[in-house]
Amino acid sequence: MDRKQVIFRIFLSIVIGGAIGVERERKNRPAGFRTHILVCIGSCMAVMIQLYIIEYMKEMIRINGEFKYLLSADISRMASQVITGVGFLGAGTIIRDKGSVKGLTTAASIWVVACIGISVGLGFYFLSLVGFLGLILSLIVFENIESSMIDKTKEYNISIEYLPKNNVIEYVIGELLKNQITIKSIKIFDKGINENQIIKIKLTVSTNNRLSFLSVIQNLQSNKNIHDINILKINRMKNRTL
Repeated sequence: MDRKQVIFRIFLSIVIGGAIGVERERKNRPAGFRTHILVCIGSCMAVMIQLYIIEYMKEMIRINGEFKYLLSADISRMASQVITGVGFLGAGTIIRDKGSVKGLTTAASIWVVACIGISVGLGFYFLSLVGFLGLILSLIVFENIESSMIDKTKEYNISIEYLPKNNVIEYVIGELLKNQITIKSIKIFDKGINENQIIKIKLTVSTNNRLSFLSVIQNLQSNKNIHDINILKINRMKNRTL
């Protein structure tokens, strides 16, 4: 393999890995731009080393026929080890949080990027291009299709303890509605007699944007008149299909 081919394959790995990494980076995933580039480059290098070893074996056999036993070696071992190693990297992107699992798509994208890197390293450019397009479709186009077919709305039960000062409850309701969070019910458990007695209420709300919801909760916690706020229970709404 000449130097131009080596440079071209590494460059193509950077472009493909970077393109996938940008999409993941935009969504604030643990493995982003540089991680995907490194995985793709590393996979490409591994199989190019394997190709170099094969060429070296052929040259040794040509010089001395006694080395023909080298042909019995498993020439696919390095590529398979790359896939195994990438599995550990992908596992590091999977996060379990409050009953939900995140990072599976990123882990899968890392694994596919590794396969594309192997394909580039072997010189299967058409396969690499088709695999790249398939990955882009899965991460961007199919995500929009999935969003239109599946309703990811969830219900949250929130418990809030606050002092009845400065229209706190109006502020809470305003923040929720401003962020497109639907309020389904409000229950008051302890009603304060004066401004120094804590009131406890329970709200049931629904939203399809969990990150926005958690951001609102965090903002509410910073209010000095709110003593405590807890998410009691999360209920997944029934999915609907078109």
